[in-house]
Amino acid sequence: MASTAPHRPRARPAHTQGSTRCAYTPDGSKLVTVGSNNTIRLYKTGFDGEPINIDDCQEQNVAVDASNEFFVVGSEDGTVSLYSIPNAAFDKFLLRCSLPIRDVALSPDSKWCAVASDELTVKLVQTDDNGKIRHLKEHNKPTKHLAFDTKGTTVTLACTDGIVYVYSLTSDEPELIKKVDGVIGALDTESDVSSKTEWHPDGRAFAVPTPTRDIQVISQNDWEKQRAFANGHNGDITALTWSPNGALLASAGKDKKILLWETKTQSVIARLDYANVMDIAWHPTNNLASFTNLDGEVYIHPDFVPEPFAPLLKLGKQPAPFIHDPLSEISANIRRPNEAGPRPQPLEDRRIREGSYDSLMDGPLPEDEDFVVDDDGAGYVVNGNGKRTHDDFDIYGEPLSKRPHLEPEYHEAFQPGSTPWRGNRKYLCLNLIGFVWTVDQDGHNTVTVEFYDHEFHRDFHFTDTFLYDKACLTENGTLFSCSPKDDTPATIFYRPHETWTNRTDWRTQLPKGEAVLAMSLSDSFVTVTTTANYVRVYTLFGIPYRVYRPKSTPMVTCASWRDYVMTIGNGPVSANGHTRLLYTIENVKRDEICQNEDTVALPEGATLKSVFFSDSGDPCIYDSTGTLLTLLHWRQPSRASWIPLLDTKLLPRLASGRKTETYFPIAVADDKFHCIILKGGDQYPYFPRPLLSEFDFSIPLTSEPPKPKRNPDAMDQDGNTPEPEADDDESETRRLEQQFLLKGIAAAQLQDLVESTSGGHAQRSSLARLELEIDKTLLQFLAVECREGEDRGMRALELVHLMRDRSGRMVQAAGKVAERYGRSILGDKIRELGERRVNAMDEDDF
Repeated sequence: MASTAPHRPRARPAHTQGSTRCAYTPDGSKLVTVGSNNTIRLYKTGFDGEPINIDDCQEQNVAVDASNEFFVVGSEDGTVSLYSIPNAAFDKFLLRCSLPIRDVALSPDSKWCAVASDELTVKLVQTDDNGKIRHLKEHNKPTKHLAFDTKGTTVTLACTDGIVYVYSLTSDEPELIKKVDGVIGALDTESDVSSKTEWHPDGRAFAVPTPTRDIQVISQNDWEKQRAFANGHNGDITALTWSPNGALLASAGKDKKILLWETKTQSVIARLDYANVMDIAWHPTNNLASFTNLDGEVYIHPDFVPEPFAPLLKLGKQPAPFIHDPLSEISANIRRPNEAGPRPQPLEDRRIREGSYDSLMDGPLPEDEDFVVDDDGAGYVVNGNGKRTHDDFDIYGEPLSKRPHLEPEYHEAFQPGSTPWRGNRKYLCLNLIGFVWTVDQDGHNTVTVEFYDHEFHRDFHFTDTFLYDKACLTENGTLFSCSPKDDTPATIFYRPHETWTNRTDWRTQLPKGEAVLAMSLSDSFVTVTTTANYVRVYTLFGIPYRVYRPKSTPMVTCASWRDYVMTIGNGPVSANGHTRLLYTIENVKRDEICQNEDTVALPEGATLKSVFFSDSGDPCIYDSTGTLLTLLHWRQPSRASWIPLLDTKLLPRLASGRKTETYFPIAVADDKFHCIILKGGDQYPYFPRPLLSEFDFSIPLTSEPPKPKRNPDAMDQDGNTPEPEADDDESETRRLEQQFLLKGIAAAQLQDLVESTSGGHAQRSSLARLELEIDKTLLQFLAVECREGEDRGMRALELVHLMRDRSGRMVQAAGKVAERYGRSILGDKIRELGERRVNAMDEDDF
């Protein structure tokens, strides 16, 4: 329930009627107020007497910001002045503009001052050298308000066109990185209504007034709307500011009210009756706030927060109000801090041990300090007390057994095909079947399942009171799970699409305190990995089939296809402190382990982004370097190897270097990589749902982009048909090399499938066709080598050796290719090879 503070401070007439602003110094010792007259007032905190007046100043001062040593003031005559606080006097003009100043802001280190005026350009001027100026000029309208984030690396501009422009200051030239539209209203620079962006003290979000008289929180990570402070004011908002620890928010409006909001609940805890308030400033440490109004009055309000809520100001820094706070997400990387860590060592010039001879004599003699140098570590050098250290103690006298151990860096758990919360929306699953997404409705979620093929399935949505945060989608059904909350355990929910009987959903709960890290859904089983380091396997009808604890923990993710389940967990710690990921593949139904605790092939510093099975049932991974890999010979224990299929950094579309984009992996199907293209530095797709893109496989052999195909009908300037260039043959060679490798990988995977499943006629026929295509590729390769000349004869003969056909027909075709290009010696070698194969004279060579 909202309460009203009983004490009402007196109004202090500080300036003439008009715009009046105030600001506290960071140490809280002084309050600076500026207004319409040519007087600036400095109020000393805790002193109720007359303030210090600075009369040597401009008139019509409309903006102020302060550091501990100085403060800056902007006025309507276009000047920005810097004043010394210790001297309480004018120091220098920091900047002059041709149009009125509207706002000023100091960076957190007070080295830069951002100045907004009616000019289109915002200027950043260095406070100790006003000759150094940086310009922000990628916005189209004048700036009404501006603010630095808590680190000083970002500045936000609230412009008169109703758009918040976000600039990055990490490079020498400020860069526009985001336009946040649809939040603030279009306001005139002289309007009393505020559109100021107020950064939360934790630096992850800012609050801004909206035209609907609410206060909207925007996150820095994705620039999306988070929680809102709504239904408080009945008039436009004129001022707002966070408390120093971010636990409270104060706002003033034209409804003649100052409201105090609790950040955690976004509820009003106090209403104060003050009219025409333009600016509010919190004291950095005390329960004290000051505010100014249009009448030129200043209020210094002790006990600003009512007594029942005053303890909120004594808390540590509080988090910004997110709909789904990323810091609260379940992560396998969270570990209990080392409570038995090393004790801090005092940094003293002389170590004193009471009662020793050296302590009584004020330490060893100065001339003896460098008498012996312990250059071989044999212990000759004495410590601060003139004694040699014990062999079992380190240089600080701490026992070696108590040295802190290296804290490993665990790979965080993730759900393949899902995205984090962005605002109030999240993709739970993205694949080639369809997509599942949820919307937070404050109290419940709305889940929507959409399919690409509407002839087989119908879209559906439902009201979700369990707050599902993970999902899997297949042709048979949809799997959901939710996290435990309070006394409610984690829940797994399976909804089949259609059955020949009445559709039966099933739901099961995990043990109390156990949460789902990742899960997968196949045509046979449901697989769930949990925070208790269990792998739980259910049938599609909810029957528990198996529960076991894997060797590699904590778990990271899982994937499944038919009866095969692939689990990935954190393994041993590498030299750099990061764990190596280990995977296990097993056939659950036959209780057979195909690969046991083998290594996931990731380069140093890379992370795993997704894991899935291809449409033909082969494991694939996609890492943070943009590389897609598949697993070869994975059905044979200890023979598996990771093969790169595509390096997205080497795609021809990125060859120019002018385009920057990343790719969100979806699936591998039809010998293509299906993904979503992400631009503008995004890491995950967002709404509206982007279209899927597909790329052909291209094993990384060279970084040179392929040459464009030459038109065979093209003529040169003289009207003659040009001769084929060497570059054309080189490009053709690379294309054939790609085909040979890719078809070889596909043949090896299909061969493994045929051998492990006693494949039928269709699979064996597919394998025979694939091997024939490999030989045809080698024939084309042979023609290119023959065109190059006789010196490529050995290479051409090797291509014939690689042919898989044993009937002799492909060797005969190779001989004809050699004769066509007049390579008689090569033709003789090929015929000899064909005869040996037909007569089986040299089987060991083949």
